[in-house]
Amino acid sequence: MKRPTTVRTKLAAKEIGQSVATWRKLYGFTAQQLADKANVSRGTISRLENGDPSVSFETFLNVCNALNVTDAVKAAVDPYETDFGRARSEQTLPERVRG
Repeated sequence: MKRPTTVRTKLAAKEIGQSVATWRKLYGFTAQQLADKANVSRGTISRLENGDPSVSFETFLNVCNALNVTDAVKAAVDPYETDFGRARSEQTLPERVRG
């Protein structure tokens, strides 16, 4: 059984979708043009821009590539770009974290 999507995830997907739509408009792309550049359907672009969290990670990255924002996305999730990550960078990371 699939777990329900959390409110926090839904809100993040909506905000990211709005940002994708803004980037698309800044570039002057139609949804179809972005879809063609990202090798997805126009409907998938619509779902992403409307905050559908079930859009695949691969699709999200393809759209980021088409919008030239992949480096910014990678930097946003780089732990060493945060105070916490830099503070803990001297520690040896375990190969595997057991739960």
